[in-house]
Amino acid sequence: MATTSVRQLPKTELIMPGTRSCAGCGLMLTYRHALKALDEGKTIVAVPASCMTVLHGVYPITPVNVICINNPFAATGAAATGIVAGLKATGKTGYTVVAFAGDGGTYDIGIQALSGAFERRVNFIYVCYDNEGYMNTGTQRSSASPVGAITSTTPILAKLQQKKEMVKIVEAHNLPYIATGSPSYPLDLFDKFKFAKNVEGSRYIEVHAPCPPGWGFPNRNLIKMGKLAVESGIHVLFEIRDGKFSLTSRSLALANKGRKKTVSDYIKGQSRFRKISPEQISELQAFTDKRWNELLERHFKDSGDA
Repeated sequence: MATTSVRQLPKTELIMPGTRSCAGCGLMLTYRHALKALDEGKTIVAVPASCMTVLHGVYPITPVNVICINNPFAATGAAATGIVAGLKATGKTGYTVVAFAGDGGTYDIGIQALSGAFERRVNFIYVCYDNEGYMNTGTQRSSASPVGAITSTTPILAKLQQKKEMVKIVEAHNLPYIATGSPSYPLDLFDKFKFAKNVEGSRYIEVHAPCPPGWGFPNRNLIKMGKLAVESGIHVLFEIRDGKFSLTSRSLALANKGRKKTVSDYIKGQSRFRKISPEQISELQAFTDKRWNELLERHFKDSGDA
């Protein structure tokens, strides 16, 4: 469970009013708490073409009080590697290098540079904010888009394939720290960034970031949608420290009490699932249950409660 209370969160805001992000943006809320967990003035962010670029604004005006370097879509892992090398070459210490990329720039276009950086154990935090599609360029399908979801490139039959399990691919690189998060559980998110900051080597945090215009739900339902994702098991909150797995926050509570929500509870509030078939709902539920049971078993095994 979260160790930080609401009263203990830093009061300093590094994102000022006037961002160009959409109302109810899951990325925006994620970024706000991530920056609170990192040192002010000692954080350098690398971002590819993405919603993050939109959020930061157009040079020389930005509402974000942090050093940010824009890089090509496919090169986030390489760009972060270069920043780390540059700091070392110039003798600058105490900086935290953080890469923020969407699922398109992580699961798809950026996976080669990311894998290379992880294999070399480059000392940075990589954050994938997963809004399950190329939202910045028109809601195109990515390999993170769930089965049954309508995108601008799957408008007739909706997506036919299950979502790629990116965390499994990342874990194969044997990183010292891997975690998942949600803007609907900000204290859990804050604690994970705070911990990751003090870990040496490559770290990976994947955040499920609900997107109102891309998913088709009212802006006011951002927190509700994120909680439904966790309570249905669509997104599971956990961390892996040096290979040891543990559920966290609401997912840990659900492990002890049983999951209350179904996939149907989660998808009914999103217009992107308006064409999903009963067979696809069953397929998505089976996929979700299988993953949940695997993670549940792993949690109890690694905690010694199996």
